[in-house]
Amino acid sequence: MGISNFTRKSVRYEKLERTQSPQEEATIVESLKGRLLVSGGGLYDASFRHTVVLVGEHDARGAVGVILNRALSTTVAEAVPPLASLVDTDAPLFEGGPVRPDEAVLLVETARTELLDVQVLESVGFLTGEVPAALRPEVLRARVFAGHAGWGAGQLEAELETDAWILDDARKEDVFTDAPELLRAKVLRRKGPEYAALARVPFDPRMN
Repeated sequence: MGISNFTRKSVRYEKLERTQSPQEEATIVESLKGRLLVSGGGLYDASFRHTVVLVGEHDARGAVGVILNRALSTTVAEAVPPLASLVDTDAPLFEGGPVRPDEAVLLVETARTELLDVQVLESVGFLTGEVPAALRPEVLRARVFAGHAGWGAGQLEAELETDAWILDDARKEDVFTDAPELLRAKVLRRKGPEYAALARVPFDPRMN
């Protein structure tokens, strides 16, 4: 993944930075910003199989987010030393998604929401670029991700129509869970029995 070469860059996916076309400007979508995408049983793409994604931005141009439940064996201190002071000792780096996996993405909670570059959920959002020393004491909790997930215009909507994803409202305890490996099952179970059964579907469907 090239984690030794991480650089702190903007979380915004390049497709969301480009100028909208007239057709896109006329398209209105219901934003899923701040919601969870929970992979359905029929989503077999290894990049997203059994994942829970926090949507950070979503509009007619596309969407971006980070995978919340894929902790890596590498620590933040090993991969991104400048960000180590923002997280607990030995805090793991997380696999944020397949887009730009050699770049670090920083998701934080702060009581001063005006400091967030991209506010996602109440006091939770992204900080981009270098994090000044004066800002660090304002960070209550943080997660560092390798890369992020990205969808082009209409792509996420198409996946939702095929039931690839299950939607749920994100909670701060989801974002900063101490048991990321259990997050998908937890979210599915709180949605009720109909969804709880999906938590028992193995990663490899051949083992079912």
